[in-house]
Amino acid sequence: MLNFRTDMADERNDLFKQANGIEKNVPGVEVNEIIENNNIKTTIVNIINEQGASAIGKPIGTYITIDVENLRIATEQDIQNASQTMSNQLKQVLDRHVNNLEEALVVGLGNRFMTPDSLGPKVISQIEITRHFIKYTPQYVKQGTRSVSAVAPGVLGTTGMETLEIIKGIVDNVKPKMLIAVDSLSSNNIDRISTTIQIADTGIVPGGGVGNERKELTEQTLGIPVIAIGVPMVKGLPENENFIITPKEIDELIDNMSNIVARGINQSL
Repeated sequence: MLNFRTDMADERNDLFKQANGIEKNVPGVEVNEIIENNNIKTTIVNIINEQGASAIGKPIGTYITIDVENLRIATEQDIQNASQTMSNQLKQVLDRHVNNLEEALVVGLGNRFMTPDSLGPKVISQIEITRHFIKYTPQYVKQGTRSVSAVAPGVLGTTGMETLEIIKGIVDNVKPKMLIAVDSLSSNNIDRISTTIQIADTGIVPGGGVGNERKELTEQTLGIPVIAIGVPMVKGLPENENFIITPKEIDELIDNMSNIVARGINQSL
């Protein structure tokens, strides 16, 4: 298998095609592109069998990539267009796995003290939480409101616990019907850093975007569907290089992207 050095399914697909001289679809992989909402490009990569999974090194499932241009100078309308596009795609993924009233747990992975790894915690601070209202003051909650809870569990270096251990304990006690996990990813293209969103229905490996992989959060490890939302925050590097690359505007970019992702999740739930 190629050493892809990227978490993005569409990039892995393109790299495999280039390396093997493939002009059409990679066997076992289907790719479709959609342009909508002021030229926002959405690429849907479906890995349909083990041949495709082996080729690009991703589990069988659906990977949706949304490219948001000019995020460095994004207007409020740009942010809303991007979040609406994300919401539309996320809703379709959710509808394939749970019904529209089942309880959701949103998890913000990463280290809030390391800017390229802080996307998850920043998103969690903007999620609309409803579980406590439904549980303790149901008379004030609009009928049909979904129960949503959220947590930013931190990282092994600050908690002493594996993320999976923390989340498994929450899932076993709170008993949500699905989990949405937000984390940083890596990309081969520095222009995609904090300007691209990937939605996958195959779960996630925390810390993968900064080269510090932990135990996976998947339906196999948690017993519920795990929808992963990732944003490239670092550029993938050769294996022997022990540093990361981010653009100088990373603080502003991550603020804009955390806003887009949080709105997209809120609208879809």
